[in-house]
Amino acid sequence: MAKKSKKRRKKHIGLKIQIVIICIVLAGLAYYYLGGYGKQVASMHQEAVEFVKNSNEDTFKSSLTSEVYDDNGNCIARLSGEKNSYYVKIEDIPIEVKSAMISTEDKKFYSHGGIDYKAIARAVIAMIKNGEVTQGGSTITQQLARNVFLDNSKTWQRKLEEIFIAKELEKKYSKDEILEFYLNNIYFANGYYGIEAASLGYFSKDVEYLTLSEIAYLCAIPNNPTTYDPVTNPKNTERRRNLILENMANDNWITHAEMIAAKEEEIELKRPKKKFNNYAETFIYYCATRRLMELDGFVFKYSFENDEEKEEYDNEYSEKYSEMSKRLYTGGYRIYTSIDLSMQKDLQNSIDDSLDSFTEKNDEGVYELQGAGVCIDNSNGMVRAIVGGRKQEYEGYTLNRAFQSFRQPGSSIKPLIVYTPSLERGYTPDTIVHDGYIEDGPENSNGTYSGDITLRTALMWSKNTIAWQLFDELTPEVGLNYLLNMEFSKIDKEDYRLPAALGGFTNGVSPLEMTSAYAAIENDGIFREPDCIRRIETSDGEELFSYDGSGKEVYKKNASRMMTSMLESVILDGTGQDMELYGIPAAGKTGTTNDNKDGWFVGFTRHYTTGVWVGYDMPRELPGLQGSTYPGSIWKDFMLKENKDLKVVDFLDYSE
Repeated sequence: MAKKSKKRRKKHIGLKIQIVIICIVLAGLAYYYLGGYGKQVASMHQEAVEFVKNSNEDTFKSSLTSEVYDDNGNCIARLSGEKNSYYVKIEDIPIEVKSAMISTEDKKFYSHGGIDYKAIARAVIAMIKNGEVTQGGSTITQQLARNVFLDNSKTWQRKLEEIFIAKELEKKYSKDEILEFYLNNIYFANGYYGIEAASLGYFSKDVEYLTLSEIAYLCAIPNNPTTYDPVTNPKNTERRRNLILENMANDNWITHAEMIAAKEEEIELKRPKKKFNNYAETFIYYCATRRLMELDGFVFKYSFENDEEKEEYDNEYSEKYSEMSKRLYTGGYRIYTSIDLSMQKDLQNSIDDSLDSFTEKNDEGVYELQGAGVCIDNSNGMVRAIVGGRKQEYEGYTLNRAFQSFRQPGSSIKPLIVYTPSLERGYTPDTIVHDGYIEDGPENSNGTYSGDITLRTALMWSKNTIAWQLFDELTPEVGLNYLLNMEFSKIDKEDYRLPAALGGFTNGVSPLEMTSAYAAIENDGIFREPDCIRRIETSDGEELFSYDGSGKEVYKKNASRMMTSMLESVILDGTGQDMELYGIPAAGKTGTTNDNKDGWFVGFTRHYTTGVWVGYDMPRELPGLQGSTYPGSIWKDFMLKENKDLKVVDFLDYSE
């Protein structure tokens, strides 16, 4: 009987305490109502209702970190906007994380309705006494409300709206959902939001692999991310870790023995080193952004009726690209690419080694002589390596010349707009053409003429006179239309003239465009947009985009095979004969512009197509620069590395 009486008295005292607390809260609210704040409070309540009413799971995933993977499935970059954040479902979060947070931040989480009235009472008393909010008392639900919907200002209005939102959240969502939202949004210092981001950021592993001690260590941070920052104040973090472990033991979440063992565990941060793959990353972000643009309904265009149409398109493109680029950094995407970092390193080394004797730098410390290269996998049309310049130590990203620079292609353009189109129209490699003087026409590079020669020979020795005559016969409109069909982006209305046959363009072409066009020739005339994005998934694993590699026919099959045979002759017996790959069938073409300002070599085996450009960012003469010199040596060095262990495969024969 005595025990029952004692329990009854405790219950009675507890009830009195709750009544007193409620009275204090009501008195505090009344104080402000009588002070003329009634309408403001009502407005805040209505706003809280609308906040929660319009919320869903995506509201709590507003800024997630995207991840980029190479061809082997290794994470090579993480993209985050203002927040470095990942989202983990509640069932995938270790129970120790949940219990650590509940024990320390909100012991009554599973029993209250979003508000801890005792804590609120203390805060109200302090508020009345000091004229501002000086104490916490926020539950996990209130902290979630503040983190997602409000700011951190210490005003009574913000505190009251926090309460209103918390109450609404408890009505709409289950306790587990609220805890899931909270653990994915709470701040863990150093830009990490959510337990998964903190786990990766401090220990380089997923949350599911953390030890009990590491979990408690991380859960110490959110209470005061500055005071308990494990990078700058590790001792503070360790002390709070121990307090959390004690709380967990006292609340029977863990045993006393587990607490002791966790306290004794030495914490060693293992923060991931920044992996910086300048040229690969910039191209990946470009491709991924364009894929997101497509998913959002944007249609890419490469030809226009007039300047006004082009200007309007450029403005729409710029606006949409900017919008999707931001989304790329906050959408929590998983981006799987075709980039092979081993090939990337090989291509970078080939460029650097070939140009290492050129040490002149500009005022910013950037090498003046530059090179760029692209390698495409012929089996699927995807970019495996892309290098936009010589390797240097930079702060941030730099110009990626492989797809952002447009230069005059010289004779390397001839197979694309002159020879292959002519082969589609009745010419063959054995057709006889006449190499001779043309009034008001071009000279050959060596200043001599050969008379009657085959079309194959004309290409082998890059005869300007033959290219000029064939292009005149085709018309520039017909020839340049092939480039438009292969998505060359800088074709200008002034390019529709005969000098284009020799590479004379207003804006020029990029190494990426040239490489993808030559890859179309190797692929029996089927052009595939040069891309490195295999697929894009949401953070939940939903597939948004998948590269199909189907392509479209730009050249006829037989014409492409005849062109391949002629390009083989360029390497075996023509201007590119120094680029022979020692028994590996290869086809390619040199390109050199006037005054040796730009040098190109673009060619392929059955396995890979690679294009290389060498020149100065501000075009000027480089004595000795030809397609067969620095560009050719880079191409050969790289292609020997990538093809040496692959099966030797001959090119397919054409029909006579």
